[in-house]
Amino acid sequence: MAEQAKGGAQARTAITPTRDEDYAQWYQAVVRDADVAEMSHVRGCMVIKPWGYGVWEQLQRTLDREIKKAGAVNAYFPLFIPLSYLEREAAHVEGFAKEMAVVTHHRLESRDGKLVPTGELAEPLIVRPTSETIIGESMADWVQSYRDLPLLLNQWANVVRWELRPRVLLRTTEFLWQEGHTAHATHDDAMEYTLRILHDVYTRVVEEDLAVSVIPGEKTPGERFPGAENTYCIEAMMQDGRALQAGTSHYLGQNFSKAFNIAYQTAEGGQENAYTTSWGVSTRLLGALVMTHADDNGLRVPPRVAPHQVVIVPMLRKEGAEEVLAYARRVADELRAQTFAGGRPVEVLLDDTLYEARDKKWKWVKRGVPLLLELGPKDMANDGVSYLRRDQGPAQAVRGSRADLVAGVGALLDEIQDAYLAQARAYREARTRRDITTFDAFKAYFAEGGENAGAAGQPGFAISKWCGDEACEEKARDLGVTIRCLPFEQSGGEGPCVICGRPATVDAVFARAY
Repeated sequence: MAEQAKGGAQARTAITPTRDEDYAQWYQAVVRDADVAEMSHVRGCMVIKPWGYGVWEQLQRTLDREIKKAGAVNAYFPLFIPLSYLEREAAHVEGFAKEMAVVTHHRLESRDGKLVPTGELAEPLIVRPTSETIIGESMADWVQSYRDLPLLLNQWANVVRWELRPRVLLRTTEFLWQEGHTAHATHDDAMEYTLRILHDVYTRVVEEDLAVSVIPGEKTPGERFPGAENTYCIEAMMQDGRALQAGTSHYLGQNFSKAFNIAYQTAEGGQENAYTTSWGVSTRLLGALVMTHADDNGLRVPPRVAPHQVVIVPMLRKEGAEEVLAYARRVADELRAQTFAGGRPVEVLLDDTLYEARDKKWKWVKRGVPLLLELGPKDMANDGVSYLRRDQGPAQAVRGSRADLVAGVGALLDEIQDAYLAQARAYREARTRRDITTFDAFKAYFAEGGENAGAAGQPGFAISKWCGDEACEEKARDLGVTIRCLPFEQSGGEGPCVICGRPATVDAVFARAY
């Protein structure tokens, strides 16, 4: 049986400042020190580093599999969109106008030692902010008959939205995402698919793999995607109490199909416009991972999205180093033969780089590898192992037999995965108020630095009644608070609108947000 190691490393804080000292700087430090990402020399853009990209790849792999299970197939569409395409859907272009990057010239010439743009384009091209318009143009060609529907497409791509206040992973000028676009014969079929993606793909993957607890619901009209009839989302709480929108699925109705003439011949011989949807998640989920799970020692990565579930650091001395390395290789091979999460192979990295073992340990602690093994001569002599679970403190080393760890590693990784989700759910519940019924109490709860403030001086969520009046929603915005969603899970009954006091029946999730 494993036991707590004695005489282990003293507890320490690897990240400064801590969350409580300066949450914004703590976030930047974790992203940097955990080798997740960094801001580029190109203004507003980021570099996703190999460890961070490895997490994205794991997440991408699972999402891609689940999207295909839902019937969609992958395609790719142009990065450049003619300006006239966006002008066809008025609400859409208005919603993105301030964020668009525009290409106006097609060549450079050297003048007086400087490169000058020349060759003005007859029509400006927009660098893809989202692809409803360019994909709609193709759908109009591909959809002719009811037999062509539903048309279920997805693309993995980069997009550009000109951010005035960039923040690594959360809001950058360029980021990576998947965007799904579908066309259906009926309203009911399109709506069902919109919600299937939200529930069966986004909610399930973000909770089960990323271990981020979310509230699914519908956006208010004032928060909808430009051009959509309904926008549905999943909202997560970060460790400072702010909300982060973790994914959206939009029912577009016939707005885009009419603008782009996505029409089909019905079985009866008539003509009908298709009903379309769009939906997406992005590398913002890496930011959600950091702000949900990281601690003052760095990142903590749930096993299902970790590039490696296990990292082995051999403790080498001048004498016997080869024997210890051989033992570490044997343990690594045995662990690689195991599975977790219902059949996924355990990915193991043996870190035999020339850095000091202590430095390597803290590198992997900060990166958040789920299971860190430190193997030395004593472990080898006892046919044992010494390991750290990243969901526990870095000083809580566990010693046990090699055979027990190999046999139980799958169950141990599943336990760590479950622990992260349970912690995230418990934290959100602890920072959610359901008893705020008056505007005075609402203002007091969201007061900057008030008694409800947690890390970074923020409160959490308030789930209160809302009458549906846009004026009440705007009054909340004046306090820097938005309605994140109208949750699908409603308490029922009637109560006073938390803003105006009039009778209301709808629960709304109020929060400050990223």
